Amino acid sequence: MQFMRSAFKSAPRPQLAAVMVLAVVGLAATATGAAAFMPGQVEIVTQGAFPTEVPSNTHYFHKIQEAVNVTKKGAWVLIEPGVYEEEVKVTKEHSGIWIRGMNRNTVVLNGEHITPNPTTGANGIEIIKASNVSVENLTVANFNRPELNGPGGNEIWWNGGADSKKIGSHGWWGRYLTAYDTGLNGGYGIFTNNEIEGGWENIYASGFNDSGIYLGACKECQADITNATMENNALGYSGSNSGGSLWIENSIFRHNTTGIAPNSENPGDGPPPQNGECNQLNKPEPKHKLPKIETTEIARCTIFRHNLITENNNLAVPANNSAKAAPWGAGIELPGTYGDLVEENTITDNPNNGVLAFEYPNPYPPQSDTIDFQLSGNKIADNTFSGNGYKGGAFAGDVAMEGGIFGTAQSVNNCLTGNSFADATYPASIEGEWGCQNKTTPNAGGGFPFLEYLLTLQGESENRESLVEVKGQPAPPSQPTMPNPCSEVPRNPLCP
Repeated sequence: MQFMRSAFKSAPRPQLAAVMVLAVVGLAATATGAAAFMPGQVEIVTQGAFPTEVPSNTHYFHKIQEAVNVTKKGAWVLIEPGVYEEEVKVTKEHSGIWIRGMNRNTVVLNGEHITPNPTTGANGIEIIKASNVSVENLTVANFNRPELNGPGGNEIWWNGGADSKKIGSHGWWGRYLTAYDTGLNGGYGIFTNNEIEGGWENIYASGFNDSGIYLGACKECQADITNATMENNALGYSGSNSGGSLWIENSIFRHNTTGIAPNSENPGDGPPPQNGECNQLNKPEPKHKLPKIETTEIARCTIFRHNLITENNNLAVPANNSAKAAPWGAGIELPGTYGDLVEENTITDNPNNGVLAFEYPNPYPPQSDTIDFQLSGNKIADNTFSGNGYKGGAFAGDVAMEGGIFGTAQSVNNCLTGNSFADATYPASIEGEWGCQNKTTPNAGGGFPFLEYLLTLQGESENRESLVEVKGQPAPPSQPTMPNPCSEVPRNPLCP
């Protein structure tokens, strides 16, 4: 993300959870049912000696990459505890496989902060245009960029085609994953771009100079992220141009520079914008490239719900140029977003704002290719706020919303309802004129004083080294491991 340089009910969750379950069960059926034409293949990675007697469906390797190289659809790669110092790449011919550690905390891929290739950087596990690949129950740490703003530095990356502006694969699944970096040059923890149909569950990321988790470049993502803990990152969650059916829920975002930041971006992970309205694939592309939301009574399918978003106040975490440019100290930031729902979260103790929402001309200052993303159609409902805005400032507090400076001045039809506020909002009495009881709402205003407020927060973020000591973040404690790593795995020596 780069900054400036009432009859309607919220749409119930479509059957995405069921789709995810069916997809996983379908993959399991492929693996276990494969015995009809070939044994269910299990590739075991160990740091010990190979056994002398091995079943016909099982092979042993010392390297994860060697095991991946022999897989076909429906195969399993099981990794025994140990520290593995290698990069792993999964390419298209290995679609439909599982990579699973036998213990989340003791199966570790460690990049050791080794200076990587200056052209590509280092990535821990990269899944390149391969569909239906699951990575589960392991830790990936300290794979770095060659420098703070260089390439790579992704610990676990489902790469459907970076910079292609196209969906290159589908089916990305991750469970019981830990990603962390204790230095300055870790980029993203757990990362998906240019893919649809997937989800993360029970994941953790810390210490990244861009974001702990990132999901970008999917107009209709069809994704569910749940039980995530993101702390000590420049951004806890970042999502450029990702929308449609996308839920982030039951998760914790704390001690990041900024907690949650969906965003429209240009050029970024195109195509823009970020739009949370339902059924994005069925919507015709508007001639002006930006949606025009006519009412507050729309169906929203990008949902941030039931999360704890607290103490996002960490300027000491390293940040690359992109993340530095985001105004800091907000629990949730909505730069140029459309049609998102922020619902039933607990948002506390963020120094500048609980929710900070604004228009987003990008790139800034304006130039020939700048797109003036508006802020339109978002809904903030039934959240509990407390202790936000303690740093002070003209627009600090629980919610600050701006609109009407840039572009078409159509930052309209945003609404709020049912929130429990403890501190200031801008505009004041925000659930009156901007309440969801209104079928339409106007621009929020704010003018150049609000712009000055944003630029001040941006400047503090960009100059964090003059305010605090920027340093690598600590390695996390052990995280909950998968209760039964043999679940659904074909019979093999590790899972008899």
